Amino acid sequence: MRRISKVNVLSAYRLELEFDDGISGTVDLSESVGKGVFALWRDPLVFEQVHIGSSGELVWADQIDLCPDALYLKVTGKKPEDMFPPLRNQHTHA
Repeated sequence: MRRISKVNVLSAYRLELEFDDGISGTVDLSESVGKGVFALWRDPLVFEQVHIGSSGELVWADQIDLCPDALYLKVTGKKPEDMFPPLRNQHTHA
């Protein structure tokens, strides 16, 4: 599991992230603003109050948290099986 080590708030609901392995990049979260639990982000000042939680996740006001692995996949463009090789051997059944 990856951990976020640094977060920097950019304009337009984007975040610059750095992970514990040195990988860094930008994620755009603007499509989520106002939807479901992300209604909290309608206030840009609330969005800017992001911090890194104890497990390396992103947290807003103890109401929203985002998984560092999901954000890592978004930043790197990798697939889940790239991070978790055992997933390559999993077969799905309908």
